[in-house]
Amino acid sequence: MHTIPLPGPVLAIEASTSAGSVALWVDGIMTGVEEVPMGVGREDRLFPAMQRLLGAAGVRPDALQGVVCGEGPGSFTSLRIASSLAKGLAHGTGCPLFAVSSLLIAAASTAAALAEGRYLVHADALRGERYVLPVVRRADGRVASAGPLARLTLEQLAMEAVPSQRVAVLSSPLADEVLVVSPTVASLSAIVPTWAEEAVSLELWEPVYGRLAEAQVKWEATHGVSLPASPAVSS
Repeated sequence: MHTIPLPGPVLAIEASTSAGSVALWVDGIMTGVEEVPMGVGREDRLFPAMQRLLGAAGVRPDALQGVVCGEGPGSFTSLRIASSLAKGLAHGTGCPLFAVSSLLIAAASTAAALAEGRYLVHADALRGERYVLPVVRRADGRVASAGPLARLTLEQLAMEAVPSQRVAVLSSPLADEVLVVSPTVASLSAIVPTWAEEAVSLELWEPVYGRLAEAQVKWEATHGVSLPASPAVSS
């Protein structure tokens, strides 16, 4: 069984899609996970799920040795909520914050069903485009990034990989992928743990939103002023 290489209690959060999740790990072993639907009403469901997991395991927040957050790309609002909670928790408890590609989390969520080899994991980027991350599924069952994150049109994606080499996140208009996966942070241990080698800066880190929020695009067009840049994915 795979573990994560961090000691003590570690809380992990993923909310790049409508399928959010929170998991707790203690000494490398997962002790609990909650699936949290995102974008349903105005109620925050991530924070209560975090509280329940900590309470069920008898872990005080100040005992956390790390917080892990899916960094996107994906839903702007959901990523904003998850990253704010993760940064706030890490700041309040004084523990380090680690970031993991949400597409890599998606790949890990279905790693057991994939044969050893290379795949393209892709998710909706709106406007007829897909966020795409090359990954490799290793002989030991773990997955790792195998290239840079990109944003491709559907036509480009179809040219980049045959259906047996594509994994879609939640759904796909191509409809012929080898697998369609719902990402869960419970799969964290199935990722090659390079993410744990260095914590991110609480002051500087932002999720990879993939593209500017529609509200920002409209505001900038109306006012003729560019707002401060946030991480994006080039097409």
